[in-house]
Amino acid sequence: MTLPLIGILRGITPEQAVAVGEAALAAGITTLEVPLNSPQPFDSIARLREALGERALVGAGTVLSPAQVHDVHAAGGQLVVSPNCRPAVIEATRRLDMQSWPGVVTPSEAFDALDAGANGLKLFPAVQVGIAGMQALRAVLPVGTRLYAVGGIGVDNFAAWRAAGVDGAGLGSALYRPGQAAGQVGEQARTLVAAWQAAAS
Repeated sequence: MTLPLIGILRGITPEQAVAVGEAALAAGITTLEVPLNSPQPFDSIARLREALGERALVGAGTVLSPAQVHDVHAAGGQLVVSPNCRPAVIEATRRLDMQSWPGVVTPSEAFDALDAGANGLKLFPAVQVGIAGMQALRAVLPVGTRLYAVGGIGVDNFAAWRAAGVDGAGLGSALYRPGQAAGQVGEQARTLVAAWQAAAS
């Protein structure tokens, strides 16, 4: 079963990428993003794609322009995640048959993203919007819209966010911090996955 969790490997290096990716995948996190403000991100994406094949969905985060979208695609990426909502980025992503997950806070951003073809929405930063804000946004979104919370969501509050109606989560520093060994990342991934599953309503 594929869990609705995105592993955010911010700061990963190409040399670490495969071992860390395998550790996260073994714990059950099958979607991985390499933010573009990491060292040599396209190299890391290419290595992850080659090593993980169809076992994982691999792509980039912090994607801010259509040019970067094309670079992600050239590296073999399947997923584009952004901290903001830029219709041109979403449209470029969908034209290349990759998944698009733009960041939104407001209803206007959410509907602009969906109109441009986004596969799902990244509520970011979730800690700023809060659960009540998320519920207000969720109430006006089309039925079936996938909404993932990113930023400030983790083991301590998975249950509250899931009960309130969020579909999934992006896992950043709770999963990986630059320089952490694959074994440590695997332990953190297992803890996060177990907590997410335990929080099912």
